[in-house]
Amino acid sequence: MKFHTLGSSGTVVSNYALGTMTFGAEADEATSHSILDTYVGAGGNFIDTADVYTAGASESIIGRWLAQRPEARDAVVLASKGRFPTGTAPNDVGTSRRHLTRALDASLRRLGVEQIDLYQLHAWDPITPLEETLRFLNDAVSSGKIGHYGFSNFLGWQLTKAVHVAAAHGWNPPLTLQPQYSLLSREIELEIVPAALDAGVGLLPWSPLAGGWLSGKYQRDVAPAGATRLGENPQRGMEAWAERNANPHTWEVVGAVAQVAAAHGVSSSQVALAWLADRPTVTSVILGARTLTQLSQNLGAANLVLSDEDKKNLTLASEPQVGVYPYGPKAQEQRSRKITGGR
Repeated sequence: MKFHTLGSSGTVVSNYALGTMTFGAEADEATSHSILDTYVGAGGNFIDTADVYTAGASESIIGRWLAQRPEARDAVVLASKGRFPTGTAPNDVGTSRRHLTRALDASLRRLGVEQIDLYQLHAWDPITPLEETLRFLNDAVSSGKIGHYGFSNFLGWQLTKAVHVAAAHGWNPPLTLQPQYSLLSREIELEIVPAALDAGVGLLPWSPLAGGWLSGKYQRDVAPAGATRLGENPQRGMEAWAERNANPHTWEVVGAVAQVAAAHGVSSSQVALAWLADRPTVTSVILGARTLTQLSQNLGAANLVLSDEDKKNLTLASEPQVGVYPYGPKAQEQRSRKITGGR
């Protein structure tokens, strides 16, 4: 593992984090604890969860693991999230002070800790005034309930607005942003990555294997089957089978990854993860695993060093499909110059 500071803070995290959305659903408690043990044993120290993962079961499973291994609490950096519904009442959702106060306290109870190192807003709330939300987060830092805060699934303008509102009030700034990002989902490079670079915010990509598409386990025009996410539900979320299978770009990217993997004698998953971990402002790539086998294979990416030629080929093959204006090649070139200080 390599280690990076968490945004502009002094907190240090491994460049591969453990995502725990599968805990309590696709992975039972015993398997989840084994996954945690294996991850920490491999040198990882960054565990990410959320209050809505399996209706709180993920946090509870992690809490019982920490209780059985008290030495782990000092070793790991613990991240969780709040924002989505935790009940059926009108105030059981959003980023209002009322909801986040209750959500944070409930997460602390389930995790069995006095402080969550990184507390993240799970998504933007268009109803609650941003000042109310950021004041709550600043107060939570001051009280010691959280160490730092960040966001998930924010757009570029939303991140930038939050950074400047916090600065205007002298409040603690956000440190991280957790977006979907992979070789098959690079659209965040158009606005979100430049915004994060400008603000000094670190990225924590989720779905780095695009729901399994970059693992090499799917074949063109062959409907997935068996114990895989798309085998169990071909219409699952943004990685749904029909649309991506019909897009030639998908298979160009999958083929480029497979070619690099074959040259190195490693898995496609490891290549896709290693490419992503090396991208600008990426702090830690979130690994999700349903089994120990999946986790162990993916952790192999930590030892893979891609050549400049490998990275160039992968980047070219996966170039986002955008039009001429305002996100075409010329516009991108101009934005890059501004980010690097050129004209």
